[in-house]
Amino acid sequence: MSRPRLLAALCGALLCAPSLLVALDICSKNPCHNNGLCKEIAQEVRGDVFPAYTCECLEGYVGSHCELKCAEPLGMENGNIANSQITASSVRVTFLGVQHWVPELARLNRAGMVNAWTPSSNDDSPWIQVNLLRRMWVAGVVTQGASHLANHEYLKTFKVAYSLNGHDFDFIHDVNQKHKEFTGNWNKNTVHVNLFETPVEAQYVRLYPTSCHTACTLRFELLGCELNGCHHPLGLKNNSIPDKQITASSSYRTWGLHLFSWNPSYARLDKQGNVNAWVAGSYDKDPWLQIFPGNWDNHSHKKNLFETPVVARYVRVLPVAWHNRVALRLELLGC
Repeated sequence: MSRPRLLAALCGALLCAPSLLVALDICSKNPCHNNGLCKEIAQEVRGDVFPAYTCECLEGYVGSHCELKCAEPLGMENGNIANSQITASSVRVTFLGVQHWVPELARLNRAGMVNAWTPSSNDDSPWIQVNLLRRMWVAGVVTQGASHLANHEYLKTFKVAYSLNGHDFDFIHDVNQKHKEFTGNWNKNTVHVNLFETPVEAQYVRLYPTSCHTACTLRFELLGCELNGCHHPLGLKNNSIPDKQITASSSYRTWGLHLFSWNPSYARLDKQGNVNAWVAGSYDKDPWLQIFPGNWDNHSHKKNLFETPVVARYVRVLPVAWHNRVALRLELLGC
């Protein structure tokens, strides 16, 4: 007999509450969107604070219920992708060596006289690369040209390659399994969006210009999402996690005064004020900060993500190296 029918038979004899059947067979009415696969989590694994199921999303969708399309800007325009993460095969130098059209300028909608990347005119196979620092789904690219000496400069066509290690690259393919050539721009400012047929898992992404107008000048943004949808702030910054749920191995007191204690409850991302972080006591040789997350669901900030999410009720941050003192503000990400 199937599990739901067996439970129904037992409950028919024992007068169980109607909600019990729903709780024990939560996936029967699939709560996952966009054809996501619902998987129940055993009670002994989830304890009393975790949801009864998870959703495994198809490629291209994220979120706790696979409700989000994987096409978020990854950080070129807003600066979340740092300058050091952007490299290129070469750089154009103009105006008697004063103007350098370096790769870190290749940010969508960047303003200024020198506001984009252009390769050297001697570069026969130019490329620009972004290191995302971790594996992510990359779902597309937004491109834009720029101007130089009143001339419109832009990519007319380009190819995209991706890699997990920065050495071995694969190109996006078309339906004939040939390197896909994407359509670029037609003037200096209008943006053009190209979405891939299927998001690719990548840490490194390269754009290869194949035909250009005047020069291969580029501003762009990458579109995609995290490998899993489980990366929402859990409540440190917005105080959903209350002070009493945050403990630490010790706390530092400036001048030994209680008024100036750097308490663990101050370890909240972006906390302001003169005393605005957790600092371990100067005598503490093995400092740690422990957080008891009560709820989930919020909005994000700069991230370091685990390769695979962990199921946890208690989380400790163990400082390994620090400058002057162990001082910390943070947010936890999960779902």
